[in-house]
Amino acid sequence: MVRTLINDVRAIRERDPAARGFLEILLCYPGLHAILLHRLAHQLWRLRMPLLPRLLSHFGRLLTGIEIHPGATLGQGVFIDHGMGVVIGETAQVGDNVTMYQGVTLGGTGKQQGKRHPTVEANVVIGAGAQILGALTIGAGSKIGGGAVVLKDVPANSTAVGVPAKIVLQGGQRVDPLEHQKIPDPVAELIEALQQRVQELDERVRELESEVGDEAVMRRKIRVA
Repeated sequence: MVRTLINDVRAIRERDPAARGFLEILLCYPGLHAILLHRLAHQLWRLRMPLLPRLLSHFGRLLTGIEIHPGATLGQGVFIDHGMGVVIGETAQVGDNVTMYQGVTLGGTGKQQGKRHPTVEANVVIGAGAQILGALTIGAGSKIGGGAVVLKDVPANSTAVGVPAKIVLQGGQRVDPLEHQKIPDPVAELIEALQQRVQELDERVRELESEVGDEAVMRRKIRVA
Protein backbone atom coordinates (compact mmCIF):
# COMPACT_ATOMS: atom_id res chain seq x y z
CA MET A 1 0.00 0.00 0.00
CA VAL A 2 2.83 2.40 0.83
CA ARG A 3 4.58 1.74 -2.47
CA THR A 4 1.32 2.21 -4.35
CA LEU A 5 0.68 5.50 -2.54
CA ILE A 6 4.19 6.72 -3.42
CA ASN A 7 3.63 5.82 -7.07
CA ASP A 8 0.27 7.64 -7.08
CA VAL A 9 1.82 10.78 -5.57
CA ARG A 10 4.80 10.62 -7.92
CA ALA A 11 2.43 10.41 -10.90
CA ILE A 12 0.71 13.62 -9.80
CA ARG A 13 4.00 15.47 -9.27
CA GLU A 14 5.25 14.42 -12.71
CA ARG A 15 2.06 15.29 -14.60
CA ASP A 16 0.65 18.31 -12.79
CA PRO A 17 2.78 21.49 -12.94
CA ALA A 18 0.66 22.96 -10.12
CA ALA A 19 1.72 20.25 -7.66
CA ARG A 20 4.21 21.73 -5.18
CA GLY A 21 4.92 19.04 -2.65
CA PHE A 22 3.99 15.73 -1.07
CA LEU A 23 1.88 17.20 1.72
CA GLU A 24 -0.10 19.46 -0.62
CA ILE A 25 -0.85 16.52 -2.92
CA LEU A 26 -1.84 14.32 -0.02
CA LEU A 27 -4.22 16.88 1.46
CA CYS A 28 -5.57 18.83 -1.52
CA TYR A 29 -6.02 16.44 -4.44
CA PRO A 30 -9.52 14.88 -4.58
CA GLY A 31 -8.43 12.51 -7.34
CA LEU A 32 -5.87 10.99 -4.98
CA HIS A 33 -8.41 10.79 -2.14
CA ALA A 34 -10.88 8.98 -4.40
CA ILE A 35 -8.25 6.50 -5.51
CA LEU A 36 -7.07 5.79 -1.94
CA LEU A 37 -10.63 5.15 -0.77
CA HIS A 38 -11.22 2.98 -3.82
CA ARG A 39 -8.17 0.83 -3.15
CA LEU A 40 -9.49 0.07 0.33
CA ALA A 41 -13.03 -0.56 -0.96
CA HIS A 42 -11.67 -2.81 -3.71
CA GLN A 43 -9.81 -5.00 -1.23
CA LEU A 44 -13.01 -5.42 0.80
CA TRP A 45 -14.93 -6.12 -2.42
CA ARG A 46 -12.51 -8.91 -3.30
CA LEU A 47 -13.10 -10.42 0.16
CA ARG A 48 -16.84 -10.43 -0.73
CA MET A 49 -17.62 -8.28 2.27
CA PRO A 50 -21.23 -7.06 2.00
CA LEU A 51 -22.28 -3.41 1.92
CA LEU A 52 -19.12 -1.82 3.38
CA PRO A 53 -17.28 -1.48 0.02
CA ARG A 54 -20.29 0.29 -1.49
CA LEU A 55 -20.54 2.57 1.53
CA LEU A 56 -16.88 3.52 1.15
CA SER A 57 -17.45 4.16 -2.54
CA HIS A 58 -20.46 6.33 -1.75
CA PHE A 59 -18.47 8.26 0.87
CA GLY A 60 -15.71 8.81 -1.66
CA ARG A 61 -18.27 10.21 -4.10
CA LEU A 62 -19.66 12.61 -1.49
CA LEU A 63 -16.15 13.74 -0.53
CA THR A 64 -14.61 14.13 -3.99
CA GLY A 65 -17.36 14.14 -6.63
CA ILE A 66 -15.69 11.08 -8.17
CA GLU A 67 -17.59 7.79 -8.34
CA ILE A 68 -15.52 4.60 -8.60
CA HIS A 69 -17.32 1.30 -8.17
CA PRO A 70 -15.44 -0.92 -5.69
CA GLY A 71 -15.35 -3.69 -8.29
CA ALA A 72 -13.29 -1.60 -10.73
CA THR A 73 -9.56 -2.31 -11.05
CA LEU A 74 -7.04 0.57 -11.05
CA GLY A 75 -3.34 0.25 -11.77
CA GLN A 76 -0.56 2.28 -10.19
CA GLY A 77 0.16 5.87 -11.05
CA VAL A 78 -3.42 6.67 -12.10
CA PHE A 79 -3.98 10.44 -12.10
CA ILE A 80 -7.51 11.90 -11.98
CA ASP A 81 -6.98 15.63 -12.52
CA HIS A 82 -9.64 17.84 -10.85
CA GLY A 83 -11.93 14.83 -11.20
CA MET A 84 -15.39 16.24 -10.54
CA GLY A 85 -17.96 14.09 -12.32
CA VAL A 86 -15.67 11.16 -13.12
CA VAL A 87 -17.53 7.82 -13.12
CA ILE A 88 -15.80 4.42 -13.33
CA GLY A 89 -18.03 1.36 -13.58
CA GLU A 90 -17.89 -2.00 -11.84
CA THR A 91 -16.02 -4.08 -14.45
CA ALA A 92 -13.77 -1.27 -15.70
CA GLN A 93 -10.04 -1.97 -15.77
CA VAL A 94 -7.61 0.96 -15.74
CA GLY A 95 -3.92 0.32 -16.38
CA ASP A 96 -0.81 1.98 -14.97
CA ASN A 97 -0.09 5.68 -15.49
CA VAL A 98 -3.48 6.54 -16.97
CA THR A 99 -4.50 10.21 -16.84
CA MET A 100 -8.17 11.24 -16.69
CA TYR A 101 -9.62 14.73 -16.62
CA GLN A 102 -12.92 15.89 -15.14
CA GLY A 103 -16.21 14.52 -16.39
CA VAL A 104 -14.81 11.25 -17.80
CA THR A 105 -17.12 8.24 -17.81
CA LEU A 106 -16.02 4.62 -18.12
CA GLY A 107 -19.53 3.25 -18.41
CA GLY A 108 -21.49 0.22 -19.50
CA THR A 109 -24.20 -0.28 -22.09
CA GLY A 110 -27.33 -2.31 -21.60
CA LYS A 111 -28.03 -4.68 -18.73
CA GLN A 112 -25.84 -7.61 -19.73
CA GLN A 113 -23.92 -9.50 -17.06
CA GLY A 114 -20.16 -10.02 -16.93
CA LYS A 115 -17.61 -7.64 -18.47
CA ARG A 116 -19.55 -4.58 -19.60
CA HIS A 117 -17.20 -1.66 -18.92
CA PRO A 118 -14.05 -0.50 -20.72
CA THR A 119 -10.49 -1.70 -20.37
CA VAL A 120 -8.04 1.20 -20.48
CA GLU A 121 -4.47 0.06 -20.96
CA ALA A 122 -1.33 1.76 -19.65
CA ASN A 123 -0.30 5.36 -20.40
CA VAL A 124 -3.64 6.43 -21.86
CA VAL A 125 -4.81 10.07 -21.61
CA ILE A 126 -8.57 10.72 -21.54
CA GLY A 127 -9.67 14.32 -22.10
CA ALA A 128 -12.32 16.18 -20.12
CA GLY A 129 -15.89 15.03 -20.63
CA ALA A 130 -15.00 11.96 -22.68
CA GLN A 131 -17.43 9.03 -22.53
CA ILE A 132 -16.07 5.51 -23.08
CA LEU A 133 -18.95 3.06 -23.14
CA GLY A 134 -19.11 -0.73 -23.26
CA ALA A 135 -16.69 -3.65 -22.95
CA LEU A 136 -14.17 -2.16 -25.35
CA THR A 137 -10.41 -1.65 -25.10
CA ILE A 138 -8.40 1.55 -25.30
CA GLY A 139 -4.91 0.49 -26.37
CA ALA A 140 -1.76 1.50 -24.51
CA GLY A 141 -0.43 4.99 -25.16
CA SER A 142 -3.62 6.22 -26.83
CA LYS A 143 -5.30 9.59 -26.36
CA ILE A 144 -9.03 10.28 -26.21
CA GLY A 145 -10.07 13.85 -27.01
CA GLY A 146 -12.21 15.95 -24.71
CA GLY A 147 -15.93 15.35 -25.19
CA ALA A 148 -15.41 12.25 -27.34
CA VAL A 149 -17.90 9.38 -27.19
CA VAL A 150 -16.00 6.12 -27.74
CA LEU A 151 -18.08 3.10 -28.75
CA LYS A 152 -15.42 0.93 -30.44
CA ASP A 153 -11.94 -0.35 -29.62
CA VAL A 154 -9.08 2.11 -30.05
CA PRO A 155 -5.74 0.55 -31.10
CA ALA A 156 -2.54 1.28 -29.20
CA ASN A 157 -0.81 4.62 -29.78
CA SER A 158 -3.84 6.15 -31.47
CA THR A 159 -5.82 9.37 -31.06
CA ALA A 160 -9.63 9.29 -31.13
CA VAL A 161 -11.91 12.33 -31.17
CA GLY A 162 -15.49 13.26 -32.00
CA VAL A 163 -19.04 11.95 -31.51
CA PRO A 164 -18.97 9.07 -32.14
CA ALA A 165 -15.21 8.95 -31.77
CA LYS A 166 -13.05 8.31 -34.82
CA ILE A 167 -9.35 7.54 -34.92
CA VAL A 168 -7.48 10.50 -36.39
CA LEU A 169 -3.91 9.55 -35.52
CA GLN A 170 -2.34 6.13 -35.24
CA GLY A 171 1.35 5.83 -34.61
CA GLY A 172 1.71 9.33 -36.08
CA GLN A 173 3.13 12.59 -34.83
CA ARG A 174 3.68 12.68 -31.11
CA VAL A 175 1.33 14.84 -28.99
CA ASP A 176 2.34 15.98 -25.50
CA PRO A 177 0.31 13.73 -23.11
CA LEU A 178 -0.92 16.69 -21.07
CA GLU A 179 -1.75 18.99 -23.98
CA HIS A 180 -5.03 17.29 -24.77
CA GLN A 181 -6.38 20.57 -26.17
CA LYS A 182 -4.04 20.09 -29.17
CA ILE A 183 -5.69 16.87 -30.34
CA PRO A 184 -7.05 17.38 -33.88
CA ASP A 185 -10.74 18.27 -34.25
CA PRO A 186 -12.27 16.31 -37.19
CA VAL A 187 -15.45 18.42 -37.10
CA ALA A 188 -13.47 21.63 -37.53
CA GLU A 189 -11.44 20.02 -40.32
CA LEU A 190 -14.64 18.92 -42.09
CA ILE A 191 -16.13 22.43 -41.84
CA GLU A 192 -12.91 23.91 -43.22
CA ALA A 193 -12.99 21.46 -46.15
CA LEU A 194 -16.62 22.33 -46.88
CA GLN A 195 -15.86 26.04 -46.79
CA GLN A 196 -13.02 25.53 -49.24
CA ARG A 197 -15.28 23.53 -51.55
CA VAL A 198 -17.99 26.21 -51.41
CA GLN A 199 -15.39 28.83 -52.33
CA GLU A 200 -14.23 26.75 -55.30
CA LEU A 201 -17.82 26.30 -56.51
CA ASP A 202 -18.50 30.03 -56.10
CA GLU A 203 -15.49 30.87 -58.24
CA ARG A 204 -16.62 28.38 -60.88
CA VAL A 205 -20.13 29.90 -60.97
CA ARG A 206 -18.63 33.35 -61.49
CA GLU A 207 -16.53 32.01 -64.36
CA LEU A 208 -19.61 30.46 -65.98
CA GLU A 209 -21.59 33.68 -65.52
CA SER A 210 -18.75 35.61 -67.15
CA GLU A 211 -18.64 33.17 -70.08
CA VAL A 212 -22.41 33.39 -70.55
CA GLY A 213 -22.22 37.20 -70.44
CA ASP A 214 -19.47 37.29 -73.08
CA GLU A 215 -21.46 34.97 -75.30
CA ALA A 216 -24.57 37.18 -75.03
CA VAL A 217 -22.52 40.25 -76.00
CA MET A 218 -21.17 38.48 -79.05
CA ARG A 219 -24.67 37.48 -80.16
CA ARG A 220 -25.88 41.08 -79.89
CA LYS A 221 -22.94 42.28 -81.97
CA ILE A 222 -23.71 39.68 -84.64
CA ARG A 223 -27.37 40.75 -84.78
CA VAL A 224 -26.42 44.43 -85.13
CA ALA A 225 -24.01 43.58 -87.89
